Amino acid sequence: MVEAVDGGLAELIPDRDRPRGWTLLIDGAPQSHVDLDDPALLTFEYQRRLGHVADTAAPAGRPLRAVHLGGGAFTLARYLAATRPRSTQQIVEVDGRLVALVRDRLPLDPGARIRVRSVDARTGLGRLPDGWADLVVADVFSGARTPAHLTSTEFLAEVRRVLKPGGTYAANLADGHPLAHLRGQIATAATVFPELALVADPAVLRGRRFGNAVLAGSDRPLPVAELTRRVAGDPHAGRVEYGRALTDFAGGAAAVTDAAAKPSPVPPSSVFR
Repeated sequence: MVEAVDGGLAELIPDRDRPRGWTLLIDGAPQSHVDLDDPALLTFEYQRRLGHVADTAAPAGRPLRAVHLGGGAFTLARYLAATRPRSTQQIVEVDGRLVALVRDRLPLDPGARIRVRSVDARTGLGRLPDGWADLVVADVFSGARTPAHLTSTEFLAEVRRVLKPGGTYAANLADGHPLAHLRGQIATAATVFPELALVADPAVLRGRRFGNAVLAGSDRPLPVAELTRRVAGDPHAGRVEYGRALTDFAGGAAAVTDAAAKPSPVPPSSVFR
């Protein structure tokens, strides 16, 4: 069944091998995967990497206060509810019709402490109190592009305000050669977070293909060794860049401000084939 949502056309495709597994497509592009019988299962590469950052944000099993900017099928919120019971979570998803579709077809566990707000990501972030969150995840795409107002130093200053001291920021970014957007996002995050790490497929980091990269930031040292171990063990092994190597990768890119912000690049059509 295909249904119109604010972001385009949404379709839920059932898994062949999992009775209650579903993939959410927006305008034909795979957006999220959920297994209602196993919410701790993360199958998409970028979601696994966001999960690794969430797993290392606090000792195993400890409840978190988490903010998810961008809802999709609520995949990571379900994951945290399963792996960190009693976590308190807020999903901010501007597309109210998508939220209604997911709630209806892929209902949340009624016992999970998950609240969903249908507002713009930056507006919803602005309504949260200072120091509320242990984890803020940004995974916002409109027409397969991150909106410009979610790429700036002003936006990240709001993220930093909402995070507790020692809290973690994780962003799903998408880019391809010449990686100008990705380098600019690293430079932008560096103005707000003293500690950064980037997780991606080596082919993406070399500009050989368009793909996702997960950028993590904090005011505390990130668990780079543990992240590296987890990413190396994935079905599609990735690489973690940090410290001087990450600075060199950014290549002197300028930080992005609201005045100069642009959406992330349009993915080539081959990405979704």
